[in-house]
Amino acid sequence: MSLLADKTQQTQSVSQGSHTDSAAAFVPDQSRAERTTSYAVSDFPVPSGREEEWRFTPVDRLQALFAETSGTPLRREESLPEGVTVSTLSKDEWQGSGAPKPADRAAVIAAAQAEAITVLDVPAEAELTEPVRLVLTGEGALAHGHTLVRVGNFAKATIVLRHEGDAQYSELLTVVAGDGSDVTVVTVQEWADSALHLGQHDVVVGRDAKVRHIAVTLGGGIVRLNTNASYAGPGGSFEGLGVYFADAGQHQEHRLFVDHEAPHCHSNVEYKGALQGETAHTVWVGDVLIRAAAEGTDTYELNRNLILTDGARADSVPNLEIETGEIAGAGHASATGRFDDQQLFYLQARGIDEDTARRLVVRGFFASIVGRIGVPEVEEHLMEAIDRELEATA
Repeated sequence: MSLLADKTQQTQSVSQGSHTDSAAAFVPDQSRAERTTSYAVSDFPVPSGREEEWRFTPVDRLQALFAETSGTPLRREESLPEGVTVSTLSKDEWQGSGAPKPADRAAVIAAAQAEAITVLDVPAEAELTEPVRLVLTGEGALAHGHTLVRVGNFAKATIVLRHEGDAQYSELLTVVAGDGSDVTVVTVQEWADSALHLGQHDVVVGRDAKVRHIAVTLGGGIVRLNTNASYAGPGGSFEGLGVYFADAGQHQEHRLFVDHEAPHCHSNVEYKGALQGETAHTVWVGDVLIRAAAEGTDTYELNRNLILTDGARADSVPNLEIETGEIAGAGHASATGRFDDQQLFYLQARGIDEDTARRLVVRGFFASIVGRIGVPEVEEHLMEAIDRELEATA
């Protein structure tokens, strides 16, 4: 029997401040296993905003990305360690590869309209000492992207993908981690305020492989990322980490789906966000499905949001769907709260001015995730960007 658990049933508050139940009362009436995936655009109607998966998103501003219209590719710069190669793949070859299918209209259009599928290959047993770096820059036009990352068996690699500039961009990114591999994927969204970005990121975890997917979202008018993890064999581990900071007028939405269909696999999801300014809006939706065959599963998901000013709104919806009682553990937590005045008072009582005290509290809030990114240049840049955001508020 399937157990659908919503936030009101199994969530505990894990930080000080008010607990948000803005979306907690909704229990999905459809299993995640039943949602549509397809290579055909016709299988995905244009979203109206009434659908469960689009109900938080300002779809009226995204019509260009729902249309079957070709665009201009983003400008790409790359830095490849020795042994890493880049090639292209035809759509027929991709569809025959067994890679996950698109799961919404924006993703299937990205797959259909992208000029070519960019394939990045890390050879088996390689141990990269430097990250693979890809920088995608928009120049104000409509754009579609489709990238496949293949990491060979027992390889170790870090891939950093940066998005910047201005664009109306839809993308499909697939990461296939070979058996026994150790892969970190960092995706940074630092768009101009007018940019629109819809992305589907699929992660396939091989047998006994370890994959970390880290999403850092700091810019863009609308950024909506769907990260989906699945397992190609037992013993795999997936960690989904995220940091986001929304300003006035920005909509940042992160959705995760971890599909436990193989036994004895592990997943851990932790996202933290801060919001400031009128109409700043963030959405986090975490879905975990533990199928009947996935005995020995151990999973946990956590989302925390820090509201720095009036007028900002954070929606947080964790869900567990469990089809077997033979698991090691499963849980989730979600909390949203305002800035802790007691922490500010404590620091100011020791001679620290208010602006510096606020910066220290926010840095501490994000530190547990930022320190696990593992790429010093990204960690330093992220903290500098957060400082700039706080200076603007001050």
